[in-house]
Amino acid sequence: MRSLGADEVVDYRTTDVGAAVRDVDVVLDAVGGADQVEKSVRSLKPGGTVVTLLPFDAPKTAARAEEQGSRIAQMLVEHDHQGMRAVAALVARGALRPTIAETFPLAEAARAHEIGERGRTTGKMVLTVG
Repeated sequence: MRSLGADEVVDYRTTDVGAAVRDVDVVLDAVGGADQVEKSVRSLKPGGTVVTLLPFDAPKTAARAEEQGSRIAQMLVEHDHQGMRAVAALVARGALRPTIAETFPLAEAARAHEIGERGRTTGKMVLTVG
């Protein structure tokens, strides 16, 4: 995250983000879950936005955000050919560097999925074929 320009990095696995971070304009939530979004809302200054990358349905948290003049937005990714070509161009230029958490042979796909479901990986799980 620092290589992307972040001034401060907080590990949500060891630190309560809602208690450690205050008065921010935007929180990008890639973890998901009502509890995590609630913590993110506590971090916002009035008028701030939590952008969650995962489906979210917690009316009480959304109401709390609205009460403080903030909002929660969802950004769900959909496939499209033009978008994938743009991502490929970024990779080719070296502007996008994926982080690979672990690599598994295709025969171990179930194990890879199980590890990914724990929510403790940093980066992508890669399956190799052949």
